[in-house]
Amino acid sequence: MNKFAVSLLSVSIAFALQPAFAAPPKAPTFDPRRLSEEVKVLASDEFEGRGPATAGEVKTIDYVVAQMKEAGLKPGGDMKDGQRLWTQAVPLLRAEITGTPSLSVSEHGKPRALTQGEQIAVRAAMNGDKHVTIKDAPLVFAGYGVKAPERNWDDFKGMDLKGKVIVVLINDPDFETGQGDFGGKAMTYYGRWTYKYEEAARQGAAGLLIVHETDPASYGWATVKNSNTNTMFDVVRDDPRAVHAPLEGWIQRDFAVDLFKQAGLDFDALKQQAQTRDFKPVELKGTSFSADYDVDAKVITSQNIAGRVDGSKRPDEYVIYSAHWDHLGVGQPDAKGDRIYNGAVDNATGTAALIEMGRAFAHAKKKPERSLVFLAVTAEEKGLLGSEYYASKPLYPLGKTVGVINTDALDPHGPARNFNISGSAKLDLLDQLVATAAKWDVAYSPDPKPEAGHFFRSDHFPFAKRGVPAISFGSGNDLVDGGVEAGKKFEEVYVAERYHQPADQWEPTWSFTGMARDLQILYTVGSDLANSAQWPNWAQDSEFRAARDASAGDRK
Repeated sequence: MNKFAVSLLSVSIAFALQPAFAAPPKAPTFDPRRLSEEVKVLASDEFEGRGPATAGEVKTIDYVVAQMKEAGLKPGGDMKDGQRLWTQAVPLLRAEITGTPSLSVSEHGKPRALTQGEQIAVRAAMNGDKHVTIKDAPLVFAGYGVKAPERNWDDFKGMDLKGKVIVVLINDPDFETGQGDFGGKAMTYYGRWTYKYEEAARQGAAGLLIVHETDPASYGWATVKNSNTNTMFDVVRDDPRAVHAPLEGWIQRDFAVDLFKQAGLDFDALKQQAQTRDFKPVELKGTSFSADYDVDAKVITSQNIAGRVDGSKRPDEYVIYSAHWDHLGVGQPDAKGDRIYNGAVDNATGTAALIEMGRAFAHAKKKPERSLVFLAVTAEEKGLLGSEYYASKPLYPLGKTVGVINTDALDPHGPARNFNISGSAKLDLLDQLVATAAKWDVAYSPDPKPEAGHFFRSDHFPFAKRGVPAISFGSGNDLVDGGVEAGKKFEEVYVAERYHQPADQWEPTWSFTGMARDLQILYTVGSDLANSAQWPNWAQDSEFRAARDASAGDRK
């Protein structure tokens, strides 16, 4: 997930005129050296990129559980023989392409071979197929691949797509203009690649290829390649074919432009047409697509990790801190031949924050009135699967979950004057976070890139869509030492050179002083929730409000 891009070019616009406080509120201090050491260990080559269902997972679980024990937490996972374990079993479908896939397009009878990871990035089939064979399937351009009846929008217009491969654009039809039926620049769920794959399955297509463009995707081709050409995971589904077509993948924009040209079509002109309600799908005449590869698919069990601090007065009400422990494991080598995707920032930082937050609450002088759960989830990088599984089969009732505070890819440098969250949702929990941060003279900067759809790309989302107030905290970019210029530079370098690449490694120059300060803010928010009787909610016009209101009966 591209979390640092959340704050790219953001400026502090809330609480900017408030006077500086003489001293921040009392809160536990967090040791930057301890944070650094934990990130260093989790991001070391020994942990092999923390891939689910690998030796790296075993090492990660052993390390995180040992740290939680040492921090003073109690196990908060599955029940066994009347006792809580440290983990929650998460059954997942694990699939990977074996060997080199045969991929090609035919243009007016002339075949052209495609190289996995270059012009195209094809994912291992997630519908249960052990072998994928597509022979000369017609290619159809279907705009943004959206069918939204409530917006009177249908990019498919009743075309029979069975046996065909659909080509679609990433993001929403509003992305280019910032105006229209999809909320302007802010991405809706229709803009997410996950939705587009699901819709292709509903249309009965043989496959879907998403045209990659850096701005609307909010990340470069390296991220697409590294995230889609390795081992794939999904939650175990009753009917996987209902949400997964046989073939799912991405193609480079330049390749798409040339492919359209070979079919006598203008890519840019069709893209502009696709931004209108009147767009109709267009077959790329004279072109077809073929694929042939084997898939090794099996059900495996990964693990969420859960520690807890029991509440003194209302132990059956819960505040959750979450972070994902996983990264991409071992994958395609970079230019230096490095194949280990260490994931130091993403998300050894959040995992370390979770451990230290647990330590602070476990050693608090006054025991919290409500219980606190410290949840490290698996398979975030595979589509928020660990958090999705927890939210669908919670260890603790969602109706009695006060709120979720997620930490993902925190800045390991010095403190910033601002912070952000993933997306731009309106909820009481954000209001409380803004007010608390202001006591440290830290301002809230709204998401400057709502078109990137960050709200749907972090582990708070599976909770949010079920009504639980949930936010994913993001480090600010207006650094005390260097200002926005320094923060922007770090973000740009991280996204271009480190994000989802082997170069996301621990650096001895990182001070972690910003994280240490931010954790004081997040601790205070959680402590205030845990020592109150309040139940935060979503804004009145939020799509998640009804689910939260419906759960009110669980709290009586």
